[in-house]
Amino acid sequence: MNYRTLGRTGLTVSEIGLGSEAFVKQTVEDGVALVNAAIGAGVNYFDLFNPEPHVRDVFGLAMQGRREEFIMQAHLCSAWIDGQYKRTRDMDQVKAAFTDLMARLRTDYIDVGMVHYVDEQKDFDQVFGGPVIEFAKEQKAAGHIRHIGMSTHNPRIAIQAVKSGLIDVIMFSINPAYDILPPNEDINVMLDKASYETVLSNIDPERQELYSLCESQGVAITVMKPYGGGALLSAEASPFGAAMSVAQCLHYCLTRPGVATVLAGAVNKEELMEAVAYCDAGDAERDYAKLLSSCPAHPFTDKCMYCGHCAPCTAGIDIASVNKFADLCEAQHMVPETVREHYNVLSVKAGACVKCGQCEARCPFGVKIVEHMQKAVDIFGE
Repeated sequence: MNYRTLGRTGLTVSEIGLGSEAFVKQTVEDGVALVNAAIGAGVNYFDLFNPEPHVRDVFGLAMQGRREEFIMQAHLCSAWIDGQYKRTRDMDQVKAAFTDLMARLRTDYIDVGMVHYVDEQKDFDQVFGGPVIEFAKEQKAAGHIRHIGMSTHNPRIAIQAVKSGLIDVIMFSINPAYDILPPNEDINVMLDKASYETVLSNIDPERQELYSLCESQGVAITVMKPYGGGALLSAEASPFGAAMSVAQCLHYCLTRPGVATVLAGAVNKEELMEAVAYCDAGDAERDYAKLLSSCPAHPFTDKCMYCGHCAPCTAGIDIASVNKFADLCEAQHMVPETVREHYNVLSVKAGACVKCGQCEARCPFGVKIVEHMQKAVDIFGE
């Protein structure tokens, strides 16, 4: 397993995490076995949005005697009301659900307390201007929540949350299909294949801004829906008309700026181990660039996807990193100090480009890399 730092929290998390959606249809015994398999494979980051009592019990049982092996991202405002899941902002329900969560997890703290599912502007205003965020802050002050996070599918909402300064972790849906769609308050738009019938290209600028902002501010992104609900794994269902592999989907997510871990869904140990196998996969298995660059319906052109096909550089420049740092600045219309520091530690800067053109010949997306190196020089001064 590979590990990364969860932004400014300082926590060390596994690149591959485990989501909890599939646990709803499992017995407690099978759920505990799956969590045990994840821990055995080096997974230490888990998302628990479910209010279903038996799902919460799974994690409570699995953590007994080894709480320190788990980094739990669990959700506020997700309640079990009259035998059904409900996203709620009613504070009586929010508090009761949190009390139930802590009791069933048999712990006195949550590593990341997620404000659950904020996609609409009206909802964001209510949450961040009202008692929900105050409750989260109170629980953090009391030590019951170590860090505050928020889950959303809308980049505009995520950007506002990051800029509030209150959020350390954003749970966000990332995959190459979702990335080309403009922001929308209705998640069903992302899931509807009709949304992709028009020609779309490259990453939406507001999504790029979000990734850039998170990277520069130290706000970690934990990824949900890396497979697009399974659609990207099927040629028939994918808007690209070709199936991606699990490794390709995971690698795409993990090459986006700001991403710390990808919460892979798994209904059994076999699916879990397929995701974990990403860590030992070779470059060819992870490579998503050839598939995306050959997609006629949604062309990715003249936009660096940080895939690394341009390497090796004649002058020894890490071209993908240089392009990423320049893109981070361009998306925010400024040079964040953290990005400048990351650029400065590169052993070879963009100014060393000899304009040989070999990298451009290898780039599957037709990026004018020589021009991008000059852009980086203009931004960073060398």
